[in-house]
Amino acid sequence: MLPSKLHALFCLCTCLALVYPFDWQVLNPVAHIESSAWVSKIQALMGAANIGQTKIPRGNGFYSVGCTDLMFDYTKKGTFLRFYYPSQDDHHSDTIWIPNKEYFLGLSKFLGTHWLMGKIMSLFFGSVTTPAAWNAPLRTGEKYPLIIFSHGLGALRTIYSAIGIDLASHGFIVAAVEHRDGSASSTYYFKDQSAVEIGNKSWLYFRTLKRGEEAFPFRNKQLRQRAKECSQALSLILDIDHGRPVTNVLDLEFDVEQLKDSIDRDKIAVMGHSFGGATVIQTLSEDQRFRCGIALDAWMLPVGDEVCSRIPQPLFFINSEHFQNPSNILRMKKCFLPDRKRKMITIRGSVHQNFVDFTFATGKIIGHLFTLKGDIDSNVAISLSNKASLAFLQKHLGLEKDFDQWDSLIEGEDDHLIPGTNIDTTNTKPLCRTPEE
Repeated sequence: MLPSKLHALFCLCTCLALVYPFDWQVLNPVAHIESSAWVSKIQALMGAANIGQTKIPRGNGFYSVGCTDLMFDYTKKGTFLRFYYPSQDDHHSDTIWIPNKEYFLGLSKFLGTHWLMGKIMSLFFGSVTTPAAWNAPLRTGEKYPLIIFSHGLGALRTIYSAIGIDLASHGFIVAAVEHRDGSASSTYYFKDQSAVEIGNKSWLYFRTLKRGEEAFPFRNKQLRQRAKECSQALSLILDIDHGRPVTNVLDLEFDVEQLKDSIDRDKIAVMGHSFGGATVIQTLSEDQRFRCGIALDAWMLPVGDEVCSRIPQPLFFINSEHFQNPSNILRMKKCFLPDRKRKMITIRGSVHQNFVDFTFATGKIIGHLFTLKGDIDSNVAISLSNKASLAFLQKHLGLEKDFDQWDSLIEGEDDHLIPGTNIDTTNTKPLCRTPEE
């Protein structure tokens, strides 16, 4: 889920334009959005506001990391993934972070702003890269544990690269699903084979609630589709691992056949942020092939009351300090049943967006203004989350690694962590469905 306060960025840019006026009479934003003079002025202003910008971090593990996109079946019902994996080398170019301008238009729709906001965001972030080698060959000769990753509401497959890259650098294959349920900022498919051949994308944009539409039934329906998309992604990857012929619709340099015999089929997990955290819970309840799950700052409204009792697998909640509320925490606690392996920690000084790449792609001023950064350093927050995740994965996937050095983080034993939650639920009324958060 992306921050609702980002809509103010459009107002900020408007105010900046008043301070540093443009010749709007000669500027047609649609036809001339890439006018060099206009672009240079906007970027100079953003540069001034973005002092202290940091980069999306590299992985801290032993392996070089490659990245590619995989689309299986060009229709709306197909699977679309961003793939992070241990690579043979990192001599390929870095990966474009958000690869199409339509994603920025989708973000503007999600934020409820004018379409021009998307154009402005595209200027700011369109050239940002992530430190993973695009289409680099897979490092073969090993079997890797697999993580299916689910994005948040209004997000997309590419903006959790700080998590995907770090996990891949520690020897995981991470497949980040781009959901087609209307919860992504935008996504695309192809209408037919001829559209595939000429690259004519059909775009699906974020679906907002209609007036009078109840949140829970709508979001729960999306949640069920998301869980099926996670399971479908797993099935396709395991098909490839078996050597069954599968074609990547995107026809990229990466050879899908490299993935044959690359997956440790007994070591599969599901992970997600916000709406993706809810998707973790739904997916575990439906698909026993997933051995465990990690829910990052899960948004629990879409989860049905009956689901938690159907999850035998280990489940780990990693929360931010400034997103959760009593109702959401109580729904998480419904998963803490006898004889079920459950853990929860909270990262002190963190916000919801500390799990998302935007916390690294913006500087201090913009980051704090729009709650993309918390009081904790963004690198410290993501490092704690990733290390705790690695320790949990080793414990419950049976990995023979050294991730157990971070076992104490699972218990919240660190100055930057809170065991359990910071939210007091003692006087909270019985659970009820509340408006969307």
